[in-house]
Amino acid sequence: MIKRKLFISAAIVLSVAFAGIYPVIHYHKAEKKSIADSTVTVAITSVGDLMCHIPQIQYATVKSDSFNFSPVFSFIKKYWQNSNLVIGNLETVIAGADKKYSGYPLFNSPSEFVKALKYSGFNLLTTANNHALDRGINGAFNTLEIIRQSGINYEGTFNSPLDKDSIRIFDLQGIKVAVLAYTYGVNGNYIPKGYNFIINLIDSLQIKNDIKTSRKEGAEIVLVYFHFGTQYKRQPDTYQKDIVKKAIQYGADIILGGHTHVLQPCEYYKTNNAKLDSGFVIYSLGNFISNQMWRYSDAGVVLTIKLTKNITTGSISLTSVGVIPTYVFKGKTKEGNKFYILPSSQYADTSYKFLTPFNRDEMKQAFEDSRKILTEYTSKIDF
Repeated sequence: MIKRKLFISAAIVLSVAFAGIYPVIHYHKAEKKSIADSTVTVAITSVGDLMCHIPQIQYATVKSDSFNFSPVFSFIKKYWQNSNLVIGNLETVIAGADKKYSGYPLFNSPSEFVKALKYSGFNLLTTANNHALDRGINGAFNTLEIIRQSGINYEGTFNSPLDKDSIRIFDLQGIKVAVLAYTYGVNGNYIPKGYNFIINLIDSLQIKNDIKTSRKEGAEIVLVYFHFGTQYKRQPDTYQKDIVKKAIQYGADIILGGHTHVLQPCEYYKTNNAKLDSGFVIYSLGNFISNQMWRYSDAGVVLTIKLTKNITTGSISLTSVGVIPTYVFKGKTKEGNKFYILPSSQYADTSYKFLTPFNRDEMKQAFEDSRKILTEYTSKIDF
């Protein structure tokens, strides 16, 4: 099936997603630079699974059917405020209050959860995951509508065949980045006849064709987000390695993973028919927010990849990969019961008055675990 291009200017993305929060950034200054100053650097930030269990809904309740999830991100959002693209995996459904809010195994969260993501600076949500059809076709459609109304882009589930056949290409200050997203499955949820367009399942031929089409449509960088792996395993399984190997063979520049609810290692790789000479993969970004409050699942990461383009020659290089390991706090504060995402390296920071000694020990453990996992295959990571 031939895909059409959905071209998204970064100026438009950020003017929508950051309206009222940050000033609109003018993205084509690089074209006016002299030959002696002919490079531009952009940042792509990604986090892992954005989950919403019942305790999170309870803690965010303001009054009957009114919620505020924004405090969850208040301590962490500053770490991506200068990024050009901020990506998260929305692993819940926004089906509407009339469908009754719920957590695992069939998720349905308040629309305020997505509004908090907009407030925090997310401008792209991947929606291809095993919970995407927890509330059926209508739940998936409503989720996309809420995302759209919030001024955020999406990739992975779709509201029509034309929508699915549209390649998302983001113009980040003159660097054109295509984003593709796929999931291993949908927990056995039924996809009615005629609705096969609704979600991208991991299919080697489709991935190959989508990457090829992305290049034809002008993408200089192809980023692929996979929802796959064995839950709670801190090493990639054979299936993950096989799919990643194929994506590299097909020409992927950057590969991100989710679903395992724990961090997995990352590494650089030699690309094939790609724009970057050296590509990068992280097999799982872990949880970013959830109620899975146990070791490894309470830890995640803010991953920021910087790309530099020489405007004169057109060459692009991956100049750095930086990480902020994170920890999810759940407990009592002066403002009431809260969930907060915190940089786990700051376990000794006395400004977090709500942290108990037990919390600090957990936070330190999370940082040490994350650093060990993320540097297992490579030391070229900036902490």
